Amino acid sequence: MRPFAYTSAAGIAEAVRLAAAGPVTFLAGGTNLVDLMRAGVERPEHVVDISRLPLDGIEDLPGGGLRIGALARNARVAGDARVRARFPLLAQAIMNGASPQLRNRATAGGNLLQRTRCGYFYDRAAACNKRVPGAGCDALDGYNRMHAILGAGDNCIAVHPSDMCVALAALDATVNVAGRDAAVPLAGFHRLPGDSPHVETVLEPGELITSIDLPEMPGRSVYLKVRDRATYAFALVSAAVLVRVEEGRVAAARIALGGVAHKPWRAYAAERLLTGEPVRDDLLRQAAEAAVAGARPREHNAFKPELATRLVRRALKVTTS
Repeated sequence: MRPFAYTSAAGIAEAVRLAAAGPVTFLAGGTNLVDLMRAGVERPEHVVDISRLPLDGIEDLPGGGLRIGALARNARVAGDARVRARFPLLAQAIMNGASPQLRNRATAGGNLLQRTRCGYFYDRAAACNKRVPGAGCDALDGYNRMHAILGAGDNCIAVHPSDMCVALAALDATVNVAGRDAAVPLAGFHRLPGDSPHVETVLEPGELITSIDLPEMPGRSVYLKVRDRATYAFALVSAAVLVRVEEGRVAAARIALGGVAHKPWRAYAAERLLTGEPVRDDLLRQAAEAAVAGARPREHNAFKPELATRLVRRALKVTTS
C-alpha cells in the first residue's frame, strides 16, 4: 500500500472544504475502499475519514417518507421498523446483499459509491478503461458472464454491484449532497459509461453525500435476485418492483433492474406500458419483455435478457396478485 495523507474530518464543512481544495477520497465504512487500496486499484493521495460525522440518523419526513443518513449502517437501515413497514423493498434488497459482517459496517452513502466488481477492473494486468482511462476493455472479448447487457458501449461493460441502489431507484429516492443546491434523483445519480467510464456519478469535487430521501410509495413490492449461490454473491440479475393496483388497474408501477447495467436500470418503458391498464397476464409478459428491450448481450451473458424477463414477470405477478 502506498503512503497517503489522512485527516479525520471534524465536521461536514471541513470535509467539504478539504474535498474542494484538492483530490481526496472519503472513508466511511471502508468495506469497498480498503479492498481496492489493498489491491492497488485505488491509490488515494489524501483520505478524509468522515465516519464520525453526525450523518447516521434515520428521520421521518412529512407525508410518510424517510430520510436516511449517509452514514447509517446497512444493517441498521434494514432492521429499522419504519423501513420494514413502509419500504420493505429496501429492507429486502439490503438483506440480499453482502454478509452480516459487511452489512454491520457498510454505510448507505458508501453503498451508492461502491465500485464495480468486474474482474478486469481488479486485475491490474488487464486493460480497463475504468481503472486507466484509454487503456481499453478486456471484458469485451474476455469472460463476460457477469457483465452488462443494457446501457453499455465499447468502452466498458461493467455492472454496478449494489442491491440497495436497485431498490432506491425503484423507490424514486433522492440524494442530498452538501455543496449542491438541489437534491439529485437516484435515477440520475450514476452515469452510464459513454466515453468516460471512470466517471461513475454526477458528484463534483467538494461535494459530499449527506442523506437519502425516500418519498411515501404505497403499493406491493418485492426484491428478487438470481445469483450463483444462495448468499454472499453478486446478482446475475435482480429486480426491484413496486406496483399499486386500484380497482383492478395498475395505478402506479416502478421497476428497476440490477446486474444488467453500469447503474441501477429503471425500466421506464415497462412502467408506462403497465400504468392505467387492467391487470392481465399478457400485459405482465409484455411489460417484462419491455424491461429488457434493446439488450446487447455478449458471448458469455447471452442468457441474461431471458433471465431478466422471467424475473420481472415473476415479480409483477407477486405484486399484482
